[in-house]
Amino acid sequence: MPETSRRRLLFGTAAVSAGALLTACTSNDPKTEETAKNTGPAADDKPGKPVTIGFAGPQADHGWLNAINENAKSRAAKYSEVTLESTEGSNDTAAQIGQVKTLINKKVDVLVILPADGKALTQVGLEAMRAGIPVVNLDRIFASPQAYRCWVGGDNYGMGLNAGTYIGEQLKDKADAKVVELAGIDNLELTKQRSQGFADALKNYPNIKLVARQAADFTVESGQAKMAQLLQAQKKFDALWNHDDDQGVGALRAIQQAGRDEFLMVGGAGAKSAMDAIKAGDSVLKATVLYPPTMAASAIDLARALAQGKGVGGLAELEIPTSLTLYSAVVTKENIDQYLPTGFS
Repeated sequence: MPETSRRRLLFGTAAVSAGALLTACTSNDPKTEETAKNTGPAADDKPGKPVTIGFAGPQADHGWLNAINENAKSRAAKYSEVTLESTEGSNDTAAQIGQVKTLINKKVDVLVILPADGKALTQVGLEAMRAGIPVVNLDRIFASPQAYRCWVGGDNYGMGLNAGTYIGEQLKDKADAKVVELAGIDNLELTKQRSQGFADALKNYPNIKLVARQAADFTVESGQAKMAQLLQAQKKFDALWNHDDDQGVGALRAIQQAGRDEFLMVGGAGAKSAMDAIKAGDSVLKATVLYPPTMAASAIDLARALAQGKGVGGLAELEIPTSLTLYSAVVTKENIDQYLPTGFS
């Protein structure tokens, strides 16, 4: 995939080390040598000063959310000088605000927060920043950029765009192709962004028409129920995009019960169950579009770099960036082995 180099430039398990960056800068060119001298300290695996990171994550009531918590904890454990103060995790905004306030009172060095509701937790993010505690805002964004030092998250619009482009390429030679969409929760901004990206991608394929759409609730049960309704209403279509692999388990169940296999299915997020099905090649599920929970590991890396006053390995900047949007790669049978280790349960 041509986008691989762009994905691997940044953070997480594929981050470029500071040493590799400086080695690449070594030459007889005096300008290059001067550039190498002035890039400043960069984050790497070598232990730095002790750092306490406060982590306020979500309630693990969904496979992706559980993977967020696990990625944060395992990444922090990698660094001998990092202590992770982790909250229990809550979908209740009042409870999570209280948890963050407790971390502020403990005077942690830096905070990583995935808010249950970005708007509702903006004030406590501001409180932390004003107390001199940098905040790494994970995924669900605060209402004010003053409430965080850095934001890292997924690309919901890009998910829809890449899902639509993949489907478009598979059906570009088919006349009057029909597509259906199994969306997430319609009152969430992320669902609107995913649907908009999907719609925009399909505009590039005039032979394809979106003929039906149902919104589910990111659960197996809702996925099965809403998919059954789509199958009953649409006697024949060519492709399905499902926004979420957890609800996709239910969708696949409904598809199998209906005995339908005339279409291809694209999932969303990157669950291990979806990747296993893609690799097996024995169902309608042919691809999934990532929304990587590894963003939590990257958030820990960024928090550590912030607390230690470092930049980021692979980048020449003295400071970490203010935002990092992860790429939504399309995972198919052709590249499944590359992404299978990132699949979440």
